[in-house]
Amino acid sequence: MVSKFKRELDFIRHMRFDLIVKNARLRSGQIADIAVANARVAEIAENLGSSADRVVDAERNLVTEPFVIAHLHLDKVMTGSLAEEAALSEYQGGGSMGSSMTAIELASKVKAHYVEAEIVQRVGWLLNEAERNGVSHIRAFCDVDPKAELKGIRALLRIKKEFEDRIPIQVVAFPQDGILREPGTEELLYKSMDMGADVVGGIPWIEYTNEDARKHIDIAYEIAKKYNADIAMLTDDAGDPELRTTEYLATSAIKNKWVGRVAACHVRASALYNEVYHRKFAAILKAAGVGVVTDPHTGPLHVKVKELIALGVNVALSQDDVDDAYYPYGRCNLLEVAFLASHLLWMMSQQDRATIYDMITVNAARILGINGYGLRVGSPANMIELNAKELKQAYAYHSEPRHIFRNGRMLESLND
Repeated sequence: MVSKFKRELDFIRHMRFDLIVKNARLRSGQIADIAVANARVAEIAENLGSSADRVVDAERNLVTEPFVIAHLHLDKVMTGSLAEEAALSEYQGGGSMGSSMTAIELASKVKAHYVEAEIVQRVGWLLNEAERNGVSHIRAFCDVDPKAELKGIRALLRIKKEFEDRIPIQVVAFPQDGILREPGTEELLYKSMDMGADVVGGIPWIEYTNEDARKHIDIAYEIAKKYNADIAMLTDDAGDPELRTTEYLATSAIKNKWVGRVAACHVRASALYNEVYHRKFAAILKAAGVGVVTDPHTGPLHVKVKELIALGVNVALSQDDVDDAYYPYGRCNLLEVAFLASHLLWMMSQQDRATIYDMITVNAARILGINGYGLRVGSPANMIELNAKELKQAYAYHSEPRHIFRNGRMLESLND
């Protein structure tokens, strides 16, 4: 008697698919064929045949979910030539990040050059590069304050619409220079959300007093609740072990019933927390469902990645900057970011490499709340074929993906 499983497998093998990616090496190491129908993954199994409108041979290369950038200052990309060298020196100098606030004050001068059309041009060029590097989603921070006004928000909302079918973008209304210390910023944040910004940003540690830092966070929650929006903040981004705005951000998530809807970026001061407080700190983050986004390549301090993950906190690795006042390099290549992080975090074992890959894919996607993300049957057929057969090779060369598939279609002519 023919088993039910065999009958189902025979039926699948005789189906007509839109696309089959043959000989794909999954992250588990299994070699399988991935079949796509109606822009979704229809089946993942061995020897699915070739009954498809298009067949692509992955030649046993890794085929995975695409990359997700959970933190990128998109309005500032490629403004490094306009920035003062002193801003970079203050942000990275001395290894302690003791002058982070000074760096931000110096970097803010770039906003005097903001022109909406010019921002659109810069950002469009970079998003094309991000697409070539296998990026599928971006959470984009955009300065909102009396200096930048709403020029950046208008530009990013334009580019968001232009790229909506290629790289979905979440626009974060971000008060880079503070809310309390920059009168008029709170009103602009509300206007940004009215215009269509997706996420409420913040940077509470930059305020002058602890009371103002807490008020900064309170204002963000008021705005988020009005617009039913997630929150993403840059917290404790300096070499001061007394900074505690991440803790208040997390406890406020619980108080406001915003659990699972908050991200804390940088959190560099936590590198200096003592072990006793750090364990309590991690427990608070876990209870609040606060995702942490780190980017150790842009500054001398970074979160304790291994410890946070071991304690149940979701941690993502991200790009942060591309050629701006804070970081002079970058090309939206998360394999390059992974390569750098592997060294900076001393995470080079096979398991470490897998953890880092999670940080630029599934962990980041969880922070952004992307529905249906992942390479599994029933999910949207978004995937990349790396030019490598294992993560060690992928990190070592951090090459562009060999093939990119978006909604079941292989992208062509990405080098044009």
